Amino acid sequence: MALFGTDGVRGLANGPLTADLALTLAQATAVVLGQGRIASARTAAGKRLTAVVARDPRVSGQFLSAAVEAGLASSGVDVLDAGVLPTPATAFLIADIDADFGVMISASHNPAPDNGIKIFARGGVKLPDDVEKRIEEAMTGDKLRPTGAAVGRVERFSDAEDRYAIHLLASLPHRLDGLHVVLDCAHGAASGVSPETFRNAGAKVTVIGADPDGININDGVGSTHLDKLAAEVVRVGADVGIAHDGDADRCLAVDATGAVVDGDKIMAILALAMKRRGHLPADTLVATVMSNLGLHRAMAANGIKVETTAVGDRYVLERMNEGRFGLGGEQSGHVIMSEYATTGDGVLTGLHLCAEVARSGKTLAELASVMEVFPQVLINVKGVERSRATDADVVAAAALASSELGDTGRVLLRPSGTEPMVRVMVEASTQEEAQRVAEELAAVVRG
Repeated sequence: MALFGTDGVRGLANGPLTADLALTLAQATAVVLGQGRIASARTAAGKRLTAVVARDPRVSGQFLSAAVEAGLASSGVDVLDAGVLPTPATAFLIADIDADFGVMISASHNPAPDNGIKIFARGGVKLPDDVEKRIEEAMTGDKLRPTGAAVGRVERFSDAEDRYAIHLLASLPHRLDGLHVVLDCAHGAASGVSPETFRNAGAKVTVIGADPDGININDGVGSTHLDKLAAEVVRVGADVGIAHDGDADRCLAVDATGAVVDGDKIMAILALAMKRRGHLPADTLVATVMSNLGLHRAMAANGIKVETTAVGDRYVLERMNEGRFGLGGEQSGHVIMSEYATTGDGVLTGLHLCAEVARSGKTLAELASVMEVFPQVLINVKGVERSRATDADVVAAAALASSELGDTGRVLLRPSGTEPMVRVMVEASTQEEAQRVAEELAAVVRG
């Protein structure tokens, strides 16, 4: 089984993900990323490679980041320890200081016992699949063993958070003066920098979920648990609620009534704002196949094209890079604004969403009303071969259902990438119709 998943190496800390594995992975990374053209030029000039290392507040991140730093320094890499920071901050800092690469220790929205190791290449971009494969292969090969003055140094990156906050504020097209914002930081990596930055942008800020103790990350708070945020927004009479996940690469929102504004609606609002300012390249938004039909309708009505990719922010980013597009993301709140970031950035997204509320003078609910959400039903048909999604009878049933729905709905069949299961997703003009069609299709998939 491959070590790298869709978003780095993840697992139960001190289960599959041990300090030994973290150290060996770091050593292999130094070998592989030290073979590049730029690395060769640096080493030829007698300079060591430089890497930024950061983590979210999980308690296991302490020993895992120590192991990663030991593996890098023992391989002759200078390490700048940025401490607890969001994943997108790590990506930004790699580019900002022209580091050779960087490592983020986080399991994102997963519970506290889990952790992960995500490696970014030069410029703060995700590693290509072939480089990940080479790193995995190098874990069983020879390591770099410099001695004396050639070993790497580990130093504190003392102004890491300030650099990131200044970058976020500089990106804003409009200040947040007059807005009352509730922030839910998921007891995660944004607990310090997000409230500070929103306040410096002019907002009145109420904070929940910003007391990390190493084991409470994502526990009943954050972007996967919006009920507390919604209740707090209503209780204090705030204008907007913003929720991050543990490593703050996601942003979901609630309006003043406590209604959820998901990633699709956030992208719709940002796309219109960016088009108005002339900052939406090719008037194009990139979304996944799971984005609601209502997003496609809203964008078409406003002269914006939607490019569609497979599920996963890495596929969104690949398409954005290929087409040089400026905005993309997922329903889950992974929103990428490539003018300012190389990955999803929940703090950046939240700031720009609030900036549009402040600029327009409209409520978040009014802005979100540009998109009508089509009822969506998802049924996971378990215990069937993934190839069932392409069997003739299933394809025919899906085509018939799609024809029946016409332009008022759509059908999507997706085999699971990890288990014997086929996902059946149906959107329709009513919840009842979507449920009926989804159940009928699921029955066909079951055979």
